[in-house]
Amino acid sequence: MSVINDKNRKILNNIQVDFPIDSRPYKILAQKLGLSEDELIKRIHQMKENMLIRRIGGNFSPDRLGYHSTLCAAKVSEDKMKLFTKTVNAYSGVTHNYKRDHEFNIWFTFIAPSVEIIKTNLEQIIKTTGVETILNLPATRVFKISANFKL
Repeated sequence: MSVINDKNRKILNNIQVDFPIDSRPYKILAQKLGLSEDELIKRIHQMKENMLIRRIGGNFSPDRLGYHSTLCAAKVSEDKMKLFTKTVNAYSGVTHNYKRDHEFNIWFTFIAPSVEIIKTNLEQIIKTTGVETILNLPATRVFKISANFKL
């Protein structure tokens, strides 16, 4: 089964914006897409294995839940890249993590119940990875836009 084909493209386009709130969301999605529930789940699992999907979950406004969010930028040498990204991704408060062609080459967002927890976690990441430079750029004003990537 090809990773990116018309069926998978259709699945990806639909789960980004119209994920059903139901006890059987995959059954509803499968019916909408003309697939069996088992086929849909199998395709989503395969896309996760192939790193096309990192996670499927709700997207909530941290500030409305009393949480704090920050954008972090790190200077990570190539030899520490794998350890750093694995370490950062292990934190449940990390929602995005991506590489950029810049001096600060790894960027990620961190959400937690307090700024102290974020600070402690960033210190732990530094200690675990040996990456010494991580900028902590906390959100002072939240602008929520829809990120829908039409495939």
